[in-house]
Amino acid sequence: MSISLQKGQKISLNKEAGGALSKVIMGLGWDAKKSGGGLLKGMFGGGGGGGSIDLDASCVMFDEQKKIVDTVWFRQLKSKDGSVVHTGDNRTGAGDGDDEQIVVDLSKVPANVKSLVFTVNSFTNQTFDQVENAYCRLVDGGTNKEIARYTLSAQGSHTAQIMAKVYRHEGEWKMHAIGENGHGRTIDSLLPQITANL
Repeated sequence: MSISLQKGQKISLNKEAGGALSKVIMGLGWDAKKSGGGLLKGMFGGGGGGGSIDLDASCVMFDEQKKIVDTVWFRQLKSKDGSVVHTGDNRTGAGDGDDEQIVVDLSKVPANVKSLVFTVNSFTNQTFDQVENAYCRLVDGGTNKEIARYTLSAQGSHTAQIMAKVYRHEGEWKMHAIGENGHGRTIDSLLPQITANL
């Protein structure tokens, strides 16, 4: 049974999964808000069919000293050590299920990595006022069972959100639903805000 996380809540992944986890998948899903009079279509139509929003999931790996070890995002789909893999960029949010996924092989995450922070940015700089049905969820990669889900319900003028952190604590992996709004089209501009939430 999946847990619906609240902002700030922390859980033990092993406990929720019913045993030791070796691989987890962070899934991100969203839809462009339906517009009544086609305003979104007119303002943001661009080349990808009107009313689409390009959100990007990223994962930043930090060590114990809060220094960046590596970053996985649409410009680098795999961490240098191979433990974190982004499955590809979705530029519209169209379709059911996860729009983007980041797969983490916990057994391969280097020992010096203390935490993995998952974020979402609006590459087209559209605000979350224009996004609906947004969520992130953590899935057990071995059983495909959803462990936890966090609804990104905060609508507003922000263009990014620091979703969640998966981190080591006393020999086990835990998850913290951060849910902090941010600003920036790419992960680079969000880094100072992420570090503040470590």
